[in-house]
Amino acid sequence: MTGATPTRSDPLALYAIGLGSNRRHARFGDPRRVLMAALAALEADDIEPVDASPIIVTAPLGPSRRRYANAAALVASRLSPPEMLARLKAIEAAFGRRTGQRWSARTLDLDILLWSGGAWSDGALTIPHPGMAQRSFVLGPLTAIAAAWRHPIATRSVRQLAAHLRRPKPVDHAAAPH
Repeated sequence: MTGATPTRSDPLALYAIGLGSNRRHARFGDPRRVLMAALAALEADDIEPVDASPIIVTAPLGPSRRRYANAAALVASRLSPPEMLARLKAIEAAFGRRTGQRWSARTLDLDILLWSGGAWSDGALTIPHPGMAQRSFVLGPLTAIAAAWRHPIATRSVRQLAAHLRRPKPVDHAAAPH
């Protein structure tokens, strides 16, 4: 699963990046505008934007009470997955993100969801993102821009994963109170 660090002569890789925000930023404003600014921040000499989903508003996951703005972006880059993670963490820090805030309100959250190189795992990063297949706020935006991309472990497309989440779940009548 773990790949060698690519050299600068390696071909461009495609990354699917998840974006989320549920806290205002002093300069950029509401969470929707934070995501628009973050999409602009993703563009750099070594990161080329390819596509971005519409921004959706979703209920929070975990104890936070603030609604989230969520989106997904496709970017092309020669950066290795650890280098891309470092770049995303630097962007989050520039937007005021502090570490140790799992499940809390945050100005900006950037996650690598998928990588065209397949699966990656080291001590700091796992690709595909471990929770993406269970999160409609991730799969919804991602379906808008990469519906056919296959999850390298689940071997289903993003569209199939999203449909599986939307499918009604059977009611267990035996467990229901009588």
